[in-house]
Amino acid sequence: MKKRTISMILAATLLFSVTALTGCGSTAGTETAATAGDLLAQIQERGTITVAMEGTWAPWTYHDESNELVGYDVEVAQNIAERLGVEAEFVEGEWDGLFAGLDSGRYDMVVNGVEVTDERAEKYDFTEPYCYIHTALIVRDDNEDIKSFENLDGKTTANSIASTYMTLAESYGATATGVDSLDETINMVLAGRADATLNADVSFYDYMNVHPDAALEIVALTDDASEVCIPLRRGAETESLRAAINQAIEELRADGTLAEISEKYFGSDISHEK
Repeated sequence: MKKRTISMILAATLLFSVTALTGCGSTAGTETAATAGDLLAQIQERGTITVAMEGTWAPWTYHDESNELVGYDVEVAQNIAERLGVEAEFVEGEWDGLFAGLDSGRYDMVVNGVEVTDERAEKYDFTEPYCYIHTALIVRDDNEDIKSFENLDGKTTANSIASTYMTLAESYGATATGVDSLDETINMVLAGRADATLNADVSFYDYMNVHPDAALEIVALTDDASEVCIPLRRGAETESLRAAINQAIEELRADGTLAEISEKYFGSDISHEK
């Protein structure tokens, strides 16, 4: 009788343990299911959104004299994060690596002056535009050979690898050399190691404000403004995040925040199409 009682107690204990473990597993599974497949819910649960950018492209994203990460895109991302109820966590890297990290899920979004192209639109879901820019063709001010984009045929340019600017230069027949920063790009043109560079007109104006004696000039601009948006991984998991970011962008445009940040870094309002 005593052995039977002990056996019954052991069996009951084992049953209770299995039930408790199963119950815990069910609860954990429910919590995971609440955020599974919904990137916005995951971001809000952890309290941060991972933002990828170069950190070398003034005035969009760069380091100031105290080595603090600053710039137009930095403040835009911080304001969007605030609207989502989280904090922006920045990760810096080279241009092509930003998209590789986005693809693999290491980054939640890329905020780095990304222009929408047909090729990118096939791969990523883009938010609404948060600013508009024109592409400038920049040369040394003593260059007599390049006066238009068509003159790039057979010439050399310096641009970020796989950027919109590199693609555009190559489409006009130029041989493009990949660089890592705007300063490096400009220095190559000034030194004669590249005939020209393509970049955002506002980035050039900002550079000239800091370096007014630089022997550079814009010889051509694209007619239509490019839309600068935030690329997200394509799929159902980013649908609610994209909607929330779009709402944040519209709120920031409506209350004048985007215009204020634009004036701070570019000296003009680029939050509206002109």
